[in-house]
Amino acid sequence: METANETTGMNFILLGLFNHTRTHLFLFSMVLLIFITSLMGNALMFVLIHVDPRLHTPMYFLLSQLSLMDMMLVSTIIPKMASNYLMGTGSISPTGCGAQIFLLLTVGGGECFLLAAMSYDRYVAICHPLRYPILMNHRLCLLMTTGSWFLGGVDGLLQAGTALSFPYCHSREINHFFCEAPSLVRLACADTKIFEFFMYVCCILMLLIPLSLILISYGLILSAVLCMQSTTARKKAFTTCSSHLAVVGLFYGTIMFIYMRPKSYHSVNYDKVVSASYTILTPVLNPLIYSVRNKEVKGACKKWLEKHFL
Repeated sequence: METANETTGMNFILLGLFNHTRTHLFLFSMVLLIFITSLMGNALMFVLIHVDPRLHTPMYFLLSQLSLMDMMLVSTIIPKMASNYLMGTGSISPTGCGAQIFLLLTVGGGECFLLAAMSYDRYVAICHPLRYPILMNHRLCLLMTTGSWFLGGVDGLLQAGTALSFPYCHSREINHFFCEAPSLVRLACADTKIFEFFMYVCCILMLLIPLSLILISYGLILSAVLCMQSTTARKKAFTTCSSHLAVVGLFYGTIMFIYMRPKSYHSVNYDKVVSASYTILTPVLNPLIYSVRNKEVKGACKKWLEKHFL
């Protein structure tokens, strides 16, 4: 691995996730396999939703945006990590580091609000089925997705710009496999308490507000489902919501662990593992969770495969 003195200019050094041992080489190969699987799974989900007329509904439109965000998330992190590992270097320019922070927070923040929009969609579908076409019209779907991208982009731009404005005059080695704002700020040779407070407030707004909306939506859904007389309708409602709840639990659990813990509780090794969960594992699980138990998606996939390959 290169040291800071061996790099040209004022680049940062990413220490990475793996060493060059046989075990870590196997783990690195698994990460590449997961990356390819994630790209293919989310791309297939995105294409199916846009080509199959049966999937042209608000729920699947929001799901297609989730797939797009997941593709961007893995593409932001893993290619750079893989090239650094294969070339034996960890150098990343300040511009590249800022771009990673911006894209990561844009996609991550956008996904928080998108999951809240998806929970509202499920609430309307279950609690107000007759008014669903009116309450969840195309204009509202576009507004919610655009708002999700915009809010995530604002958060990413503010945090990336502020993090790179600090002087980094000592060690420029980032003990991580990608540029993440909390890991980068630890290296600053200036007082970062105000920025850390600002970052903590942003995390509360970007995480707890959408999470509160999700909990309110599912509280109302649970109340409506328990009042249903039909066992079949109750089972269908629980099945529809369970996939979304699984994705929410995976995503929010790991994000809150990274960004909302007090500084004294941070551990570099734990942060790496948890960051790998939401940047590598979660994007590959989302299309599996939404497709395995979804008859409409499986039917659309079967029809598409028959048309193009059989």
